[in-house]
Amino acid sequence: MDFGFGVEDEEFRAEARAWLAERLVGDYAGAVGRGGPGSEHEGGAERRSWERELGRGGWIGLGWDSDSGSVAYGNRRATLTQQVVWAEEYARVRAPGRYGHIGENLLAPTLLAYGTQEQRDEFLPGIARGEVLWCQGYSEPGAGSDLAGVRTSAVLDAGQEVYRVSGQKIWTSLAHEADWCFVLARTEAGSRGHAGLSFLLVPMDQPGRIEVRPIRQLTGTSEFNEVFFDGAVASASHVVGGVGNGWRVAMGLLGFERGVSTLVQQIGFAQELAGVVRCALDSGAAVSDPVLRDRLVRQWAELRVMRWNALSTLGSSGGSGSSGGSGGDSGAPSVAKLLWGRWHQRLGELAMGVRGAAAAVGPGDWSEESPYELDALQRLFLFTRADTIYGGSDEIQRNIIAERVLGLPREAR
Repeated sequence: MDFGFGVEDEEFRAEARAWLAERLVGDYAGAVGRGGPGSEHEGGAERRSWERELGRGGWIGLGWDSDSGSVAYGNRRATLTQQVVWAEEYARVRAPGRYGHIGENLLAPTLLAYGTQEQRDEFLPGIARGEVLWCQGYSEPGAGSDLAGVRTSAVLDAGQEVYRVSGQKIWTSLAHEADWCFVLARTEAGSRGHAGLSFLLVPMDQPGRIEVRPIRQLTGTSEFNEVFFDGAVASASHVVGGVGNGWRVAMGLLGFERGVSTLVQQIGFAQELAGVVRCALDSGAAVSDPVLRDRLVRQWAELRVMRWNALSTLGSSGGSGSSGGSGGDSGAPSVAKLLWGRWHQRLGELAMGVRGAAAAVGPGDWSEESPYELDALQRLFLFTRADTIYGGSDEIQRNIIAERVLGLPREAR
């Protein structure tokens, strides 16, 4: 697919650029560059308000209705190339880190693909307005990368109208901010593996039935959480894709996860790389150390390869859904995760290498209340230690490619 940008795309770019320049002022200007990996705690109130600003502008849910050509939920029409344009412009100005990413880019395409019309009408408008935030209830202790091992249960009550959800989820991003959680749970007692799972939509405002505990990370921040469900209520009408079809829906959602949003991520990576290069120039390491200079060049070249791989994947997928992600067993999501996870980790290592011993010294004074502070590059290094684990570990991604794409024998269990 030719992924060049036409006249209409450039007009769309000018509109997006003008809108962002006009809106990123005042309180929102203070949120610019905040909310990225390792700094998700920054500018929370402004970023929640920014989600609603994006909703009023119609910038949430671009391409949701590309198949029908209609705009039903308050979002704009946008071709796949225009979705890429918006992603590029958003990242270029370092607009605030998105609180609504999970609802917009994961749940919404899943509802469009597997949900009922009633479910779409109930949930998509709130996401499109930037008013309703979501989190993802997948991983559990003992069932992280092995998602088929989930033990959280959902039992239909006697009245057949609600499920009672009990169990524990972990590494739940932004659960402390979310209004709703989509939960993979066992609705068939005694089931194992992929069978007997259902995909439920659970409201988070259930005191005494849902408890959220933050998980403090190496960076000192707490984007991730543990979530405990103790008989939490989920409506029987909020099962997506039908009872017992949770594995199919969950895998479909993961296929949507790597799409246009991947390009946003890569533009952010480019900005981080530029910061590391500036640091290398300021310290003189880029001139005095040819090995380090070669590593910087390699990082730049590999980032370009990742971009073209992402564009090629989007083109071949046909741009379905807001993410343009390719589902099924193409292996593209796993390849993308393998590429960017290790690349980003190496960038964090480079961020420390260009500074030498000074990288070990924080910018602030030590105290018992705040034992250490981190600058942006130190935070980058610490956060990226997890890149090859979260979102599906590298080992699991390689198994997926080997078994589902290449048809190699399954790993012995």
